[in-house]
Amino acid sequence: MAEKSPSKDASPVTASKVAGNPALRMMGLPNIKLKLPSRNWLIFWTITGSFTSTLLYDRYHKRKAQRKWCTFVSHLAQEPLPVNMMPRRITIFLTAPPGDGLRVSRDHFHEYIKPILVAGAMDWDVVEGRREGEVRAGLAEKIRKLRKRNGETSQAETEPGEESQEELYQAMRERAGIKDWDGVQGDLVLGRHTWKEYIRGLHEGWLGPLEEIQIAESEKADLQPLAAPPPDSPLPRILSSETSSSELPSSSTPPTDPPTPGSVPSKPDEKPAKPPITPPYILPLEYSSSPVAPTLPTSLPPSLPVALPHLLGFFNFPIRIYRFLTRRYLADSTGASVAALVLASQVRPFTQSTDLASAVDPNDASPSIGDQTESAVAQIKETWEQEMVLGEEESEWHKTAWKSNEEGDTRERVWQERMVVNGRIGSRMRLFELKSGQEEEATRLDAEKEQEDKGYRERAKKWAGLGPKEKPGWEMGLEGDESA
Repeated sequence: MAEKSPSKDASPVTASKVAGNPALRMMGLPNIKLKLPSRNWLIFWTITGSFTSTLLYDRYHKRKAQRKWCTFVSHLAQEPLPVNMMPRRITIFLTAPPGDGLRVSRDHFHEYIKPILVAGAMDWDVVEGRREGEVRAGLAEKIRKLRKRNGETSQAETEPGEESQEELYQAMRERAGIKDWDGVQGDLVLGRHTWKEYIRGLHEGWLGPLEEIQIAESEKADLQPLAAPPPDSPLPRILSSETSSSELPSSSTPPTDPPTPGSVPSKPDEKPAKPPITPPYILPLEYSSSPVAPTLPTSLPPSLPVALPHLLGFFNFPIRIYRFLTRRYLADSTGASVAALVLASQVRPFTQSTDLASAVDPNDASPSIGDQTESAVAQIKETWEQEMVLGEEESEWHKTAWKSNEEGDTRERVWQERMVVNGRIGSRMRLFELKSGQEEEATRLDAEKEQEDKGYRERAKKWAGLGPKEKPGWEMGLEGDESA
């Protein structure tokens, strides 16, 4: 039986499907058919597109918030400055956050704080601390040098050549007739952990002595006697034999000279030891009994604590992703705080709250409760505002910040200890803040700046002939030219 031949109408249809677009085939391009992607590709592109669009939206509004505050303080850069006066200089304190390095604090400063300081033509000094306690030691030493320059004397005589490089520069400026800024200076403190060291350094500098109170070597030996070995151990006999043999003169062995420092071979792989941190001259328990420095001013330079959100840990990954996609809020709040410092239009003292805390259990029905004095029944608890500033950051610190010292470790743990504020120092501290209505004014100035930039773009489009039914600028003539 003969085979059936294929129908004549199906052959051209099949040939057209295989051939596809002849133009694409001649260019060597594949036969692309328009169709929806698969389910997996739809999921991938949806997630990727949503994340990318959210990130771009956040970064756009972050730059917009920074531009708002930079525009708000930019008028200060246009003000003239006398040739014999230094610009306003603030001091910035930053420390490595718990469980991380100093680069995190530096990046936060460069990204959120530095643009506004530069826009306001500010100058600054930086006090950095890689380890816990370095900012406290640096600030306390700076205050002690200031007290010595103001006329306070210490028992120890100052050796010649002890002046630092900054003091030499200051003397050169005074000889040249260059004066410092006669207005408000100010301090910027980054993070709760740095704020704790800042408060401790202020108290140590203004309430502590100018020189460290050292104990004589004989008194140290009396305070730390060596533990006697047990009588059964052979250590006393070994020590006695070594002592007796060392006391006998030896004529056979000539005395050898001690090796010179240059002759001692140095280990190439040995790293130089880190310089030790200056121990505190005064402890928080001694604040109330310590006298105030005679050169303590009636008001200290205003300060500005700035938040440093830093969260570590794998299980905190969702929170970290949320913060990564909402940095516009951090840029706006940080910019407002830094703008208050740059403008220095309003400062206020830190507040103090007083609470009554009962010292006796009210449910106790013992007869002795009526015989107690009123001071025992109710105690006055004073809390300074400085103690609660940025307190929410402590719950996000890495667990290494709360780890106690091992045996033999004498490092100070300022971050772990409760902040102690003495009234003589706390009442002299002040805080930068914006005036009422300044935030709305910053928003208005930013809107005007954006409208002005938009006008530039519209005029450029009109000149290029990109507008609806518009001739190019070279055909229309110059703007305002009536002869064109």
